Amino acid sequence: MLAIFQAAGWPIWLLLIASIVATALIIERLLYLRRGKLLPKKLLDEVVQVYRGNHITPDIIDKLEKSSPLGVVLSAALRNVDAPREVMKESIEEAGSGVAHTLERFLTTLGTIATLAPLMGLFGTVVGMIEIFGSQNAAGSNPAALAHGISVALYNTGFGLAIAMPTLVFYRHFRALVDSFIIDMEQQAVKFVDIVHSKRK
Repeated sequence: MLAIFQAAGWPIWLLLIASIVATALIIERLLYLRRGKLLPKKLLDEVVQVYRGNHITPDIIDKLEKSSPLGVVLSAALRNVDAPREVMKESIEEAGSGVAHTLERFLTTLGTIATLAPLMGLFGTVVGMIEIFGSQNAAGSNPAALAHGISVALYNTGFGLAIAMPTLVFYRHFRALVDSFIIDMEQQAVKFVDIVHSKRK
């Protein structure tokens, strides 16, 4: 493997760094973006029980806020439980935008690597071609330098594509996952608002 990196020349080290960063971000997002952790199944039912039992205290709201991203959204609703429906929904939307930002963390970097990796591979190809043409002289071409230039070009292009393809797949997957989580949170929050305001009527 080390021989391949040495044969490919210095541009491949940029791609190696990009691949390490992409792998670390993919692992981090796989561990973080788990439905059970972000949207606990029975959390809405527990919040409804707290509301119906009139057990709302600052401690319970703080504990709820720290429990999960869904807890952040529902704690915003609990803080404004006595407010009009519009105020309550507005506070939920504000909390939801903050949660969405947290869920989307690192996705821009992952998307950038997916887009940039083929270009970095192309850059390696250009460097390889420069070496190929640089090895030409009046006496003819140097076969060893010619072979090295071609290997630099091909290794970099291949490695760039090998990084870009899985990174792009994971980027799209995480984007879809985050979108589904945000919609799910909004639906649960709206359900809670409906419960609160139907009780008042």
